[in-house]
Amino acid sequence: MTDNYSDIRPFNDDEVTAVLKRLLTSDELLGALLNYRFPSLPGIVKPLAKPVFSARVKKEFSQVDSIEAFQLWLEPKVEQLLQRSTTEVVVEGLDQLDPATPYVWISNHRDIAMDPTMINYSLHLAGWPTSRIAIGDNLLNNPDVADIMRLNKSFIVKRSIENKRQKLRELQRLSGYIRHSVEEGQSIWIAQREGRAKDNIDKTDTAVLKMLALHGRERKESFAETMQALNPVPVSIQYEWDPCDLMKAQELVSRASADDYQKDDEEDVRSILTGLTGAKGKVKVNFGTPLIAEQLQDADIMANQIDQQLRDMIEVLPVHHAALQLLQQQNGQFRQHPVDSSLDLSKDIEALNQRIADQSSAVQQRLLENYAAPLLLEANKT
Repeated sequence: MTDNYSDIRPFNDDEVTAVLKRLLTSDELLGALLNYRFPSLPGIVKPLAKPVFSARVKKEFSQVDSIEAFQLWLEPKVEQLLQRSTTEVVVEGLDQLDPATPYVWISNHRDIAMDPTMINYSLHLAGWPTSRIAIGDNLLNNPDVADIMRLNKSFIVKRSIENKRQKLRELQRLSGYIRHSVEEGQSIWIAQREGRAKDNIDKTDTAVLKMLALHGRERKESFAETMQALNPVPVSIQYEWDPCDLMKAQELVSRASADDYQKDDEEDVRSILTGLTGAKGKVKVNFGTPLIAEQLQDADIMANQIDQQLRDMIEVLPVHHAALQLLQQQNGQFRQHPVDSSLDLSKDIEALNQRIADQSSAVQQRLLENYAAPLLLEANKT
């Protein structure tokens, strides 16, 4: 049987052993794992520790012979990561959905690696099957990273293709793979837009929705018919503190002042590592309600419905009020938006001031506006 998606799909169970064997020959990967597991180990000791550590990892992987087994191996690592980097994880909404139904989770996008991690961790905690994860090929330049992501149920979105005709063919194939997955009973996670919402304003890109509908056009389906078959559900992912907040603010200011902003080669890697390991405070994952037929008539209507659910699921936190208060005090702006005077904001204000110390006024303002965005958006609605 022809495998039409072999180069983009996650690995199958019968491929796991060979992929792990290949990964265990990677000196770079073993070094990275050693540094993560034992960050305080002196550099002079690491070459001596690496063979022992390698043998330990090989022993752990000797029992891993399926995708489910790999994810179960990852589970305690994710729990440890969350224990270190969060104060609380809250998951809501799954009790209103059916674990036997495959959904297309369409979420906002704040963090490269943590967003899909939080989706699947939330599903796993609730006893649900984990979902397949859409990930851009721009993040998979390292073959070790690509292998690990595909072991973790990721499938590849080929964003880097420049030829328009070839890109359309790949988008059609991607759309077919997503529909194929849902028909197999597999849920899908995909972000509402390409790239993170670095200004904390979550807005669905209709191009993502039109891509999802491409395969339905081949079946002579209407947009609404295709979307109903995919069972789309908006999901809100919210981090009290964003470990990448300063990096995002600096980038937005740079882009606003220069038309030729260029990422350096390691920028995405830094963002991934910072987002994974940095302090996030409270994290909330809120699964919305499935979109119904009248909300799926076209891409614009559907995008507005997703955005509305995401806005409704935002929890306003003290840090949002603290950022707004600092903007009012420092710049005299947004005074028409009320700050909750009943809250003790001293710790949040101190933390924000530490973050923006020694930054330009433009970066300071951008970062504070990002944190105040939920209040500013709420005020604009009314």
